[in-house]
Amino acid sequence: MRLPRRPRLLLPVAIALVAIVALFFLFSGIYTDYLWFDTVDPGVDYTSVFSGVLLTEIVLFLVGAVLMVGIAGGNMLLAFRMRPMFGPAMFGGGSGADRYRMALDPHRKLIFIVGMGLLALFAGSSFAGEWKTWLQFINGVPFGTKDPQFHMDVSFFMFDYPFIRMILNFLFTAVIISIILAGITHYLYGGFRLQSPGVHASRAARAHLSVLLGVFVLLKAVAYWIDRFGLVFSDRGFVHGASYTDVNAVLPAKTILAIIALICAALFFAGVIRPGGMLPGVSFGLLVLSAILIGGVYPALVEQFQVKPNQQLKESAYIQRNIDATRASYNVDKTEILPYTAEADPTKVQTGGDASVSGVRLLDPALVSATYEQTQRIRGFYGFSAQLDVDRYPDATGKQVDHVVGVRELLGAPEGQNNWINNALIYTHGYGIVAAPGNEVDPGGLPDYDAKDMPVVGPLVNSTKLKESRVYFGESSAANEYVIAGGNPNNPQELDYPETGGTEQKNTTYTGKSGVPVGSFLNRLVYAAKYGEKNILLSGDVNDNSKILYVRNPRERVEKVAPFLTLDGNPYPSIVDGRITWIIDGYTTSNEYPYAQSESLGDMTRDRNTDRRVVAQQPQDKVNYIRNSVKATVDAYDGTVTLYAWDDKDPVLKTWSKAFPGVIQPVTKMSADLKAHVRYPEDLFKVQRYTLSRYHITNPAAFYSGQDFWNIPSDPSQGDTNTKQPPYYVTTTMPDQNPAPTFSLTTTFVPKQGPNLAAFMAVDSVAGPDYGKLRILRMPSNTPIPGPGQAQNAFQSRFAGELNLLGVGASSVRYGNLLTLPYAGGLVYIEPVYIQVAAGGGQEPYPILQRVLVSFGSKIGVGRTLDEALKQVFGGEQQQTTPNNQQAKPNQNTTALKTAIDTAQSAYNDAQKALQASPPNWDEYGKAQKRLEEALKALEGLGALPPTATTPTPSPTASPSASPTVSPSTSATPSPTATPTPTGGT
Repeated sequence: MRLPRRPRLLLPVAIALVAIVALFFLFSGIYTDYLWFDTVDPGVDYTSVFSGVLLTEIVLFLVGAVLMVGIAGGNMLLAFRMRPMFGPAMFGGGSGADRYRMALDPHRKLIFIVGMGLLALFAGSSFAGEWKTWLQFINGVPFGTKDPQFHMDVSFFMFDYPFIRMILNFLFTAVIISIILAGITHYLYGGFRLQSPGVHASRAARAHLSVLLGVFVLLKAVAYWIDRFGLVFSDRGFVHGASYTDVNAVLPAKTILAIIALICAALFFAGVIRPGGMLPGVSFGLLVLSAILIGGVYPALVEQFQVKPNQQLKESAYIQRNIDATRASYNVDKTEILPYTAEADPTKVQTGGDASVSGVRLLDPALVSATYEQTQRIRGFYGFSAQLDVDRYPDATGKQVDHVVGVRELLGAPEGQNNWINNALIYTHGYGIVAAPGNEVDPGGLPDYDAKDMPVVGPLVNSTKLKESRVYFGESSAANEYVIAGGNPNNPQELDYPETGGTEQKNTTYTGKSGVPVGSFLNRLVYAAKYGEKNILLSGDVNDNSKILYVRNPRERVEKVAPFLTLDGNPYPSIVDGRITWIIDGYTTSNEYPYAQSESLGDMTRDRNTDRRVVAQQPQDKVNYIRNSVKATVDAYDGTVTLYAWDDKDPVLKTWSKAFPGVIQPVTKMSADLKAHVRYPEDLFKVQRYTLSRYHITNPAAFYSGQDFWNIPSDPSQGDTNTKQPPYYVTTTMPDQNPAPTFSLTTTFVPKQGPNLAAFMAVDSVAGPDYGKLRILRMPSNTPIPGPGQAQNAFQSRFAGELNLLGVGASSVRYGNLLTLPYAGGLVYIEPVYIQVAAGGGQEPYPILQRVLVSFGSKIGVGRTLDEALKQVFGGEQQQTTPNNQQAKPNQNTTALKTAIDTAQSAYNDAQKALQASPPNWDEYGKAQKRLEEALKALEGLGALPPTATTPTPSPTASPSASPTVSPSTSATPSPTATPTPTGGT
């Protein structure tokens, strides 16, 4: 039945319209991407990345599609042309295939075209997805290091071997598909029949399939030969890399199998000229039998009867290869391990003037974010990251001081004002950086901000000469997928910051060099299509001066311009050359380093911060090579991205620099101000501490026994045994350094079994000759040193009473980061204690620093300030632990005790009233806290509370009869009000 004329005419028109719309949206996506790359930084040609990747993908897509269609489609056409002249009758009648042939034959051209089109699409897409493999292959540079087995440069395994495997896999797929399609075609058109007895095939069909099978077996011979080199990635043995069995059984087996496969391929080819199926049958049987016996059974026998009974001896040389390769690939081979007794007498230590302890950072970036939020966000539509960052700035004397830094970012338009004009044109950016020295607080326990408010004021702003405080690009900028800024220079409408008590506002207009102009009709049209928003096209507020800003998260921005890098999960803001600048560390990674241990990047970097999702989690991809090759910056105002070659000796970075010349700038172009804020990246440090927990051992026998393996301790301040303690940025002094403290990234290790401290590790994080130098202080194995968990238990049990009183009512006790520092031949533990209070006036609870706990050797102290706690531990006035107060008269004791309790309760009530005032009265709060402290000291003197500094009996790890107050398993249980609140919630 024929369609009427008009519907027959409308159908192609409708198809054409659908095709035009689809092509327009495809064009919009590609064109807007090009515009974005073109405006990221007018001084750098980032479009070379866009065009380079796109053209590579297109070429690979076409090559893959053409090759697959040429091989598979060509063999299918060849089988059709080889069909018997007399059809199925040559084998004596029809078969079930006739029905299929008769149904498909009228549509065979359409079926062939559609089938080949789909095959081309899948093959081309798969091939295009290997653009990184191709670019590394053609641009690879030598490592200058040879593997210990084949004595080939590491670059062969990193760049060449993956490409060869890619080609082989593609050809295997093409040949297998060709065999299937050719077999189906021969069957449908009578080339062979499956009937009793046996298979009947035409000479042409037999010859064709013999050649295809011969090609398959020939490829298998090549694969066997190439597989020999892949043994350096084997996981058969005790560790990764070629094991004893691989080298002595699998390697010769692969060589023999390659030769056998060549012989079998020749037998298949011989089947072309010799009729019958004997030769192909013999060759197939020989190939399968040899693969089973030589490739499977023989290595299994060697493993079972030679290796397993003597594994340590047999695998020793190969374990050594793995140790050497792993330490080199993770860049830990130059780690210094120093013996450290960690035994010291606190009475002989003088702390005066030692900034490595007295000036240590107390503010916990994971806790005080809520404090910054409540005291400095100013308006509800601003906010700070859940995890603040640690940087360093000079104080008034020029000494570098650790600072806790946050950026006041825009979270979106106010509630109830969520419309397109507000979201896209008015609420376009955040404002200001907020910073406080990490080693001090004000009298009320709040951060002592030296950069705060709107507009930003404070000593830090003056010293850094901050010129631009607006934040158009930040970690929370994804709240608005895009904004359109800069459209009204004569009549600014972008909210800059509120002023005059909120009744007025300061407006501004974006003037940055980044951003895509949307003045032209074409640009407005394509972005209206991209975001599905007609107002972009119709709004009169979008004019020739307007620019659209998107991809505003700094990490995502760098990821887009450098897709060949793996980025650190925690970008951090700094004031660099007078501007707020995000600094992101970029890594070159690979899973192709020979003999190195392969691990999941996500597992190696997991800790409390990633579990709480306050920093980005790394993917679960396996890696066995990593370098911090790039330092990237993103200007918070205009989004300019700059990539610096931090490790210009890295062969992988050299390879990508060849692929995209001019994109990565030399490190010499970094300003001195930027270098002053560079720090050692967290994720790399996490990977290295994970690696060094085992690979600090360089002796293969000791490695095999594993008795000295370490663990990363759980976070003791959270009481969660499944959450690893994150590393901490802190200024400290290592024993082998000069007396000047150094900004470092630190961590601790505990034994594989047990809570004691096994080692302390730090890396120099200051740009200079010692940057990146890993140092480990190894504790004596025969003398137990309390670990972080034991120190935490000692703190909580020793001061349970005092902390219980602090955590009464609506308050709760929260423990900050437990810092471990080497000091005076020993180790000092320092932990801030916060009271989380409900401030009233609709504000959410937030933590206020109230106490500092210190432990050194056998002494523990607590104070309102770090100096107070240090004085208690290192020779200050000590509280008497003997029951002297029993000499007082009972009535006097009772009266004094009641007076002290009443005073404490009254001081606490006054503090709560001061907090609940709107705004909170911090002066009165500080006075009330001072009275509360005096009341607590009076209670201590009366024996109602444990003393604030004692000389406890030895740790339970020192002797079986030790005091239980330090033991994690037997410590006194604090009152429920003193139980720490998890950092992740209130």
